[in-house]
Amino acid sequence: MEEINANREATNEVNILPETAERALNRIRIAVALFYFGQGIAFASWASRIPDIKNSLRLSDGELGSILLALPAGQLFTMIISGRLVTRFGSKKVLTITAPLYVLALTNLGLAAAPWHLAVFLFIFGIVGNMCNISVNTQGAEAEKMFGRSIMTSFHGAWSIAGFTGALIGLLMVNLHITPYSHFWIVSFLIFINVALNHNHLVPGKGAVTVRTKKFVMPEWNLIQLGIIGFCSMATEGAMFDWSGVYFKDIVHAPRSLVILGYASFMIMMATGRFIGDKIIGKLGRRTTIKISGLIISAGMFTSVFFPFVITATIGFMLVGIGVSSIVPTVYSVAGKNGKVAPGIAIAIVSSVSYFGFLLGPPLIGGISELSSLQYSYAVIGCFGLLVSFLVTKIKAIE
Repeated sequence: MEEINANREATNEVNILPETAERALNRIRIAVALFYFGQGIAFASWASRIPDIKNSLRLSDGELGSILLALPAGQLFTMIISGRLVTRFGSKKVLTITAPLYVLALTNLGLAAAPWHLAVFLFIFGIVGNMCNISVNTQGAEAEKMFGRSIMTSFHGAWSIAGFTGALIGLLMVNLHITPYSHFWIVSFLIFINVALNHNHLVPGKGAVTVRTKKFVMPEWNLIQLGIIGFCSMATEGAMFDWSGVYFKDIVHAPRSLVILGYASFMIMMATGRFIGDKIIGKLGRRTTIKISGLIISAGMFTSVFFPFVITATIGFMLVGIGVSSIVPTVYSVAGKNGKVAPGIAIAIVSSVSYFGFLLGPPLIGGISELSSLQYSYAVIGCFGLLVSFLVTKIKAIE
C-alpha cells in the first residue's frame, strides 16, 4: 500500500493521470537506464582502445599510468561544482546538456598525436564525465524514490551492459582496422540519438529556488565513510577499465584478437551482478552483500595473478566483476537517501572520495609495474577487496 501511495505522489509531481502512472514510471525508468547505458558505452569505447593508443604513442606502462591520472583529476576538479549545479538547475537539465558534450570529448581522444595531447583530452573527458555522473546518479536516486523500492543497482547494470557492448564494438573495430577517432564518432552518433529520444522522459526534478550556503561545509561523516567503501571498489574498477587489456596482452600473452577478453568478461559479470543485486540485497542486506563482495574481489584478483593464463585469468576477471557489481550502486543509493544533504550534493561528496580510487589506482598500477611487474601491481589491488570486507563491518550508515 505504501508503494502504491508513493507511486501516486510521484505521479502528481510529474503531472500525469493516475491511470497512466505505471506506464509513465516505467518510461522514466527506461529513459534513466538509457542515459546510464550511453555513458557506459562511451567510457567502454575509450577503454577498449587504450592498448592501441598506448602503442601508437609508444608509451611505457609508467608513462601510461601517469597520463591516465588526468581523467580522474578532471573528474575531481569539478566534483563539488557538479553537485551544486545539479542542486541549482536540476539533474535533468544538467544531464541533457552534458551527455552530448561527453561524447564530443570522447572523440578528441582519438586525435591525440602526443602524450600531452592525450593528457589534456583525458582531463576534459573527466570534467564533462563527472557532470554526467553526478546528474545521472541523482536521476537514479530520484527515480528510486518514485518507485519506492531498490532499483539503483539495475541502473548501474545498464551501465555495465553498455560496457560489455562497448567492448564488443571495440573488438569489432580493432579487427576491422578502424581508427579510434572514427570508432569514437560512430559511438557519438548513437548517443546523440539516445539523448534526443529520451531526455524529455527523465525525472523532472526542479533545481532549488535559492541555494545559499557557506563556501565550505564539513561533509557528513557517514557520507565520508560511504566514500571510503566506494574508493576501494573504484580503485579495483579502475584497474580493470584501464589495465585489463594491457594485462591480457603483456602478462597473459593472449592473442591480439583476445586481448579484449579480460575486459569483456569483467564487464558482463559486473552487469549480471547488478541485475540480480537488488534481489540479493533484499535477502542478505547491504552490509552482508558488500562484505561477501569484497572477498570475491580478492579471490578473483589473486586468481588472475597466480594463474596468468587465458582461461584462469578470464575466470578471475569474472569474479572481480561480480564482486564490484553492487558496491558503488549501494553507496550511491544510501547517499541519495541520507535525509540531511540534498541528493546531488550527497552523491557528489561520496563520489569525491570514491573517485580518488580512480585517481590513485591507475598510476599506482603503472608505478608498481615499472618497479616490478604488472602482475604484482594487480596483487596489490586485490588487497582492496579484503579492505572492503573489513570496512563495511565498521560503518553504521549501511544496514
